Amino acid sequence: MTLMLHAGAEPVSYDDLRALTTPEATATHVPIPHFRVVDMLRHTLAFYGHEVVDEHFGVTPDGLRFFGLLSLRSAYGAYEDTVALRNSHDKKFPIGVGFGGRVFCCDNLSFIADHVIRRKHTANAKRDLPGLIGELVEPLALQREEQHRTFLRYQETPLSDAEADHAILLMYRAGVINVQRIAEVLDQWQAPAYAEWGPPTAWRLFNAVTFALLGKVVEQSSLTPTLHKVIDAVANHREAPDAAA
Repeated sequence: MTLMLHAGAEPVSYDDLRALTTPEATATHVPIPHFRVVDMLRHTLAFYGHEVVDEHFGVTPDGLRFFGLLSLRSAYGAYEDTVALRNSHDKKFPIGVGFGGRVFCCDNLSFIADHVIRRKHTANAKRDLPGLIGELVEPLALQREEQHRTFLRYQETPLSDAEADHAILLMYRAGVINVQRIAEVLDQWQAPAYAEWGPPTAWRLFNAVTFALLGKVVEQSSLTPTLHKVIDAVANHREAPDAAA
């Protein structure tokens, strides 16, 4: 797997992160080195029993913006659980941590939760950051179980072409995809790039969208929680008649 990025970032190693120069602190802004964010997340994940098995990092050419992806040991056959993180020194965005999954066959990424630590980079924020990250990671085990149940439900929910068309329109209206990506999602729905996406189900549609978003998900991990809401609404609508019966 490689870390697909569309924000001008280039892949780097952890050692490269350590070698980057962090801007000097000011009275109102205390930049936190990118590798320190990685270290804190690694330590917290291990403390709560999550094993990191793979890592990928990227930074912009000026070294000011950072994106990372940590893969967790997972018991599932078709995908693995992932943790994404981001940090910036130019105040473009705050530290963020997202939890989700990666489909093995195609590297599609999605996130069920995206948490932003909305704290200015001050001396107090630097002191409090380990505890804040701990609060985000503590419920991860339950979130991983919920994601597994969600993916199983998608795989078991058949969709007609009309239902897929309606869902795609909802995704456009919700800002998950732009008008240029509608055709790509439709193409992947009708003729999937990977047989592993299976028959016409909510799972195939979910993968068609995350495939079209490849490269944007790590940078904008809030996109796929919204995607989940749309797919969940479609899946729940399909389940409603059976429940009523």
